[in-house]
Amino acid sequence: LVRSPEGELGYFSAFSGKIADQNLLPHFVPPVFDMLSSDSFFRQETADMMTVNAEFKALQVNAQYLELCEQLAQQKAQAEQEIEAQRLLIIEGRKTRKEQREQGKENLDEQAFEQLNQELSKASVADKNQQKYLKLNWEQTLNELQGKVDVFTAQLAELKERRAHLSHQLQHKLFSQYAFLNAEGDVEDLNQIFENTPNKIPPAGSGECAAPKLLQYAYLNGYTPLALAEFWWGRSPKSEIRKHKKYYASCQSKCVPILGHMMKGLEVDPNPLLENPAEGKELDILFQDEHIVVVHKPAGFLSVPGKTIKDSAYTRVQEMHPDVEGPFVIHRLDMATSGILIFALTRRANKSLQKQFITREVEKRYVAMIEGVLTEDEGYVRLPLRGDLYDRPRQIVCYEHGKPAETKWEVIERNQETTKVYLHPKTGRTHQLRVHCSHEEGLHMPIVGDGLYGNKADRLHLHAERLALHHPITKEWMEFQFDAEF
Repeated sequence: LVRSPEGELGYFSAFSGKIADQNLLPHFVPPVFDMLSSDSFFRQETADMMTVNAEFKALQVNAQYLELCEQLAQQKAQAEQEIEAQRLLIIEGRKTRKEQREQGKENLDEQAFEQLNQELSKASVADKNQQKYLKLNWEQTLNELQGKVDVFTAQLAELKERRAHLSHQLQHKLFSQYAFLNAEGDVEDLNQIFENTPNKIPPAGSGECAAPKLLQYAYLNGYTPLALAEFWWGRSPKSEIRKHKKYYASCQSKCVPILGHMMKGLEVDPNPLLENPAEGKELDILFQDEHIVVVHKPAGFLSVPGKTIKDSAYTRVQEMHPDVEGPFVIHRLDMATSGILIFALTRRANKSLQKQFITREVEKRYVAMIEGVLTEDEGYVRLPLRGDLYDRPRQIVCYEHGKPAETKWEVIERNQETTKVYLHPKTGRTHQLRVHCSHEEGLHMPIVGDGLYGNKADRLHLHAERLALHHPITKEWMEFQFDAEF
């Protein structure tokens, strides 16, 4: 949404990335830099890099190179086999000569024994020389073969280095073309914007998202940005969770640094991530002694201090018990999730509780309200998870690099548009229950109020209702339950 220099209100539209390999379509603002144009250096330099890459791949499968590598591997194996056989022969010969010496010492006179000793010594020297010459011959043979292989590996290394140089050169040149304005009229390219970020180098695709395109077009044409929103259109990718027509925040790794520059000089709303949602809320103490504290954490309350907000369940417990060894964090709940947390107050208690969590002796049960009506009564969701490298803290399903994650679910009650369920996490991955509920390969029904993986509401309807474990010192079995507010 923008205001024109004449004071009229209007709007612009944009899409992230490309549509059908096109980045210029009617009714949408153009890209910040058109790398696909016919006169763009990007096409030519990409072609140069691809030529080098093709040479590299062709050399990798060169018949002569592969044959030499195979010969070298076979010769190394044969060399090891023959040298080992010779070593065993020497050991056996040494053993035999020892026996011959002992027999000769008993049965031969001094002169005959001395002659035997000399013959055995010559045999020992001959064995060692044979081993030495065997090793030298194999070393010469293998060095000759290795030299022939090295000719190819040197060419591969040179091509690989040239490819990396061209890629880095092209990347830096490309990033310099993405020069972003802000409301104060300052210009910075991607290299400058990301210079002060932890990774220093812009992620691939930086500057191609809708938000930077919209702001850039507005600034270039004298419009004042008033509001901006991005939504997903179409099917969700296999790994991520995206819902058709649902609004999403800009990604953390690519867009946040760019928008941090582009929004300078604009009047913006306060960042809700910098506000403490736990202000005015209290922890409920369910149990405490000199070893542990068990509390109920309300929704919108951090388990441990964050980057900008320090108020948390941990700091509250720390304030209650300033003179103990701890508190020690045993497990965590998402800020949006309410429920039971346990803290250890001593190192001894911490060690015992950590062991129970690691060995999965602890029983945990969550209750959730999900969007949609489940037809089955119970089941399991098994989907491996890892962090979204470009949009923390969001998690994605990844069969290649994800960690195993398993959740058992049971229906409590069915309503007209929702289902109340018990969730039993068998593993403790970040956002596990939320992703397993929302993902199309899981329940495909997001938890009510899940702004990350579904639809935002007054709160996330996920609650850690029950926790059962052995007391770390007395070993008594303890069960804690705090009913959900929904």
